[in-house]
Amino acid sequence: MWKLLDAKQIFTAGMILFAVIDIIGSIPIIIDLRRKVGHIQSEKASVVAGIIMIVFLFVGKEILNLIGIDVNSFAVAGAFILFFLALEMILGITLYKDDEPETASVVPLAFPLIAGAGTLTTLVSLQAEYETVNIIVAILINIIFVYVVLKSSTKMEKVLGSQGISVIRKVFGVILLAIAVKLFATNIQSLFS
Repeated sequence: MWKLLDAKQIFTAGMILFAVIDIIGSIPIIIDLRRKVGHIQSEKASVVAGIIMIVFLFVGKEILNLIGIDVNSFAVAGAFILFFLALEMILGITLYKDDEPETASVVPLAFPLIAGAGTLTTLVSLQAEYETVNIIVAILINIIFVYVVLKSSTKMEKVLGSQGISVIRKVFGVILLAIAVKLFATNIQSLFS
């Protein structure tokens, strides 16, 4: 297992997940949720999101096979989700609105905000290019970062300011858009061949 650890794979997979999860860009949403529901359990949200991601990493393909969907089709569908998420981030619009939650720690924070369809699709796609152990390490690093951001979201809002958060959100939106295009281009060929 230790021989399979590769710093480059961990870094690349970690950065891709970081862009897809977009916890920094989600600070305004987190702050809004905190205002609506009061206290957010950062530990619970982080642990649940981490478990969802790791479980999906191992059984995602089997679940897809069970319902008759191949990985390429799921990846293309995920590319569309990432595309629209990126548009939301870049243009500052909201394409999807959910009902106001009663509690925010698990839904919508852990799922679908942190471990959403885009993240789960990305995990399945990463398996084609990277060793599973490296993806798990990348997930754990991201979950630690998510926890830190959730714990200090109010302070971060004061430090970065609304314009700072907006700039970061747009930068990660462009990165996410590029990932969506690559994911689409890589998998659409497999569907027609």
